Amino acid sequence: MDVQKIDRLDVGTEAPDFTGPTQYGTPLSLSDYRGQWVALYFYPKDDSPGCTKQACNLRDGSKDLARAGVKVLGVSDDDEASHRDFADDYDLPFPLVADTDRDVLSLYGVYGERSMYGNTFMGTKRTTYLIDPDGVIRHVFKAPKTGNHTEEILRKLKAVRGE
Repeated sequence: MDVQKIDRLDVGTEAPDFTGPTQYGTPLSLSDYRGQWVALYFYPKDDSPGCTKQACNLRDGSKDLARAGVKVLGVSDDDEASHRDFADDYDLPFPLVADTDRDVLSLYGVYGERSMYGNTFMGTKRTTYLIDPDGVIRHVFKAPKTGNHTEEILRKLKAVRGE
């Protein structure tokens, strides 16, 4: 196995721009969100228990996040059809980018060697980047709490803003 170390981007780094198709085939570019706070979350797999719990938590907190001025964007290496089914099944109100070539995952340092239950494999490490309106990473959630992620984001946003 060709092992790649996961080396996430650091706070203070400019978030790399990317363009990819959403669950409905519409191209999405991170640069389209310049001037807004973005919670860019990377997750391993549509419809898996932890990813579903996280997506539903973000869905349920979407009004609070919107009131705080935060746009949510999800990215995984699942394809558009999988994202569409996932978003439709759970009424997800935010775009999911299909990164089947893992270009965005690699750009953000979230794809590489992982281990679970004693097994080592290549995969996506659940990570969220809180990106400010200037496109700078202000916080990296390296192990987001899937059932409480909205509150984590809102709490960190207040701290970063000095509120």
